[in-house]
Amino acid sequence: MKLNSLTVGSGSREVVFLHGLFGQGKNFGTVAAPLGDLATCHLVDLPNHGLSPWTRTFDLDEQAEIVADWISDVIVMPVTLIGHSLGGKVAMRLALRRPELVDRLMVVDISPARNNAASQFDSLVGALRSLNLDTLTSRTEADRLLTEQIPDTTVRQFLLQNLRHKGDSWFWCANLDLLGDSLHQIGGWPPIQSEYDGPVLWVAGGQSPYILPGHTEPMRELFPRMTQVTLKRAGHWVHADEPAAFVELCRAFLGRVF
Repeated sequence: MKLNSLTVGSGSREVVFLHGLFGQGKNFGTVAAPLGDLATCHLVDLPNHGLSPWTRTFDLDEQAEIVADWISDVIVMPVTLIGHSLGGKVAMRLALRRPELVDRLMVVDISPARNNAASQFDSLVGALRSLNLDTLTSRTEADRLLTEQIPDTTVRQFLLQNLRHKGDSWFWCANLDLLGDSLHQIGGWPPIQSEYDGPVLWVAGGQSPYILPGHTEPMRELFPRMTQVTLKRAGHWVHADEPAAFVELCRAFLGRVF
């Protein structure tokens, strides 16, 4: 599967960014730009997102294998893998299943455990599905129609980046039906008997419910060289809430000799 990606920077390190649910690779553009002297950053659209192809079913390991095959086809050396939320789960599964492709791993505000915080997307997906795309006339109208169901402007605009049009026809570039029907799988973590012994930076948002105290032990069992850092003022979208601090973490992690 040929995934869509955007390349930013020309540094010697190869870095692959994996976004969260209903995101797109370009969401990491403001993080990748200041890393350009250190790294060549590949901002990937996950399967079923952005301009990447869709799959018929959702499975974390299948998603990881698709990204792994893309890395092995496009990049000729092990990469630094940075994944947020759903992208963090895909990144962890990839590192555990194909460790030869991953030089080091950064997991952002997600853990190898079931977390019910993902259930918030139930109502969000329902709101998006309620839009009648056949009668929609503009993005402004879509924003207005969703205001009552999704009152947070930032969240609403984030989700509406998935709304595209061609001529007079509007469509979702994300596989809304599959992703919406797969929220239980997206929020879970299937058992896996493996271990990744490379360096791992586990970044938590201090105001986020996605990483809980009970998640530390399963994280360390799978990733024994894990170091945890918490950005106290950040919520779940850590890189958007604390961009300068997040970039500094990335630079330090990329420059560190292990």
